[in-house]
Amino acid sequence: MVPTLRHGDRLLVRLGGLRRTPAVGRIVLVRLPDRPLSIKRLVAVEAGGSIRVEGDNPYASTDSRDLGDLPADRIVGVALARLWPHPRLFTNVC
Repeated sequence: MVPTLRHGDRLLVRLGGLRRTPAVGRIVLVRLPDRPLSIKRLVAVEAGGSIRVEGDNPYASTDSRDLGDLPADRIVGVALARLWPHPRLFTNVC
């Protein structure tokens, strides 16, 4: 998978106020256990309200491949657009 984001990109993120779990494929701001906030791609919504998230770089990303499923309430926000260096709206805004 070609990375959607690169180190140093600036994002516009809608924080909180999520009425439902975002759609699979969305880029989300997620609180990982024992780590700072991270930007990840939502790859699955499991039964029972758990989620699976992955980074675009499988060799250098801490995500559900290491941590397993996470509670859906770990999602802090949803990325709406990349503001810099090359502005781009993300599709499927939930």
